[in-house]
Amino acid sequence: MSYPSTYTAYRRSAGKDSASRQSPLTLEKSQETLPQEKDLGPNDVVIKIHAVSLNYRDVAMLVKEYPVPITEQGIPCSDCAAEVVGLGSAVKDFHIGDVVAPICNQGDFHPTDDSVSVAIGANGPGTLRQYGIYQAKHLVHLPKNLSWEEGSMLPCAGVTAWNSLDSLKTVQEHASALLQGTGGVFMFSLLLCLAGNITPIITSSSNDKIKAIQEKISDKVRGLNYKTDDQAAKIKEITNGRGVDFVVNNTGVGSIIDEIGYLCPRGGTISLVGFLAGWEADWKPSDLIALMGKGAKLKGISVGSKKDFEDMNAFIEEKNVKFNVMLDRTFGFEDAKKAFDLQLSGNFSGKIVIKVAE
Repeated sequence: MSYPSTYTAYRRSAGKDSASRQSPLTLEKSQETLPQEKDLGPNDVVIKIHAVSLNYRDVAMLVKEYPVPITEQGIPCSDCAAEVVGLGSAVKDFHIGDVVAPICNQGDFHPTDDSVSVAIGANGPGTLRQYGIYQAKHLVHLPKNLSWEEGSMLPCAGVTAWNSLDSLKTVQEHASALLQGTGGVFMFSLLLCLAGNITPIITSSSNDKIKAIQEKISDKVRGLNYKTDDQAAKIKEITNGRGVDFVVNNTGVGSIIDEIGYLCPRGGTISLVGFLAGWEADWKPSDLIALMGKGAKLKGISVGSKKDFEDMNAFIEEKNVKFNVMLDRTFGFEDAKKAFDLQLSGNFSGKIVIKVAE
C-alpha cells in the first residue's frame, strides 16, 4: 500500500510564557515528512490515523495545568485508531490493513517493566496527525467489533478505566463501583462495569445528566448528585449498606478519606486517576490507617501497560462491548481547535472525537 511523503499534523504553539488560562498555548498546523518503505527501520510501522479522541490531559497541556514537563511545540493527543499502511522488513505481528493503536506510555510493556517512560502527546510525538511511524512493539491490535471512533477512545481512557477496576480480576457478588463524573474514563468504567456484572454509581451535579445516561445506556446505572445528596448515606442506600468495591477518583487527593468510608468492609480499592480539584488536602497522613482496617488499597493509575491494553481488548471482544453511546460529538480534522475548546469547556458527556480520515 502506498502512502504520501508528507502529511499534516497539529503542534502546540510556543505561545506566551504564562501559567494562566488568559494566554494559553494554541494549536497550529505543520507539514511533516514521512519516510517511504525503503527508508524505514526494520521494526517500523507506518500508520494512517483515522480517528483521534480527546482527554482532559490534552487541553490541560494547552492551558498549562499539566503537572509534568511536556515537549515544546509537540504533537498533542495520545488516543487514536489507525490503519497499518507500511511495514519495516522485520515486522511479523502486523500486516497491511490491520487496525491498531499505539500504547500511551512507550516504555510500559508489562506491569513490572522499568523502562524509561515516554508518554505520547506529552514528551513524545502524539496522534493529532494524519500519519505516524511507531515501533511494532509500541502498537496493539484493536478489537474487531469497534468502529474507528470507538477504537480511538481506548488507549488512555479505556486502559485507565480497566486498571481502575483491577482489570475485573476478582469481582465479588453484588459488587459496585463509585465513578466520580461522566467524562471519558468514567463512561468507560461504567460500560466495563456493566459487562463485568458490577453496579456502576455515577456522580454528577445534574439530575438531568444522570437521568439521560440511565435512559441512554441502562437502568442498571445508579446515580448520585454530589451537590444535593448526602454521599455516604446515598451509597449505603444503593448498596444495601455494604459500600462499594471500587472508587474511581477523578477529583484528587482531598476526598480520599471520605472515600475510604464509602468502601465495602473488606478489600475495596480507591483508584486515583485525576486531579480536577487540585493537589491540596486537609487530612493527616495518620487518617490513612482506615485503609488497614478495611484491608483496602489506594492506588495511583497512570494509564497502564501494553499487556493491560491487550487484556482489555480481549475482554471487549469476548463480551462484545460497544462504546458508541460514549460519543458526544465528532469534529473534522480541520476543526480540531473547536474540539479542544469543547473539551476545555466541560459541556459534554463521554468522549469527543476528531475524525482525521474519511
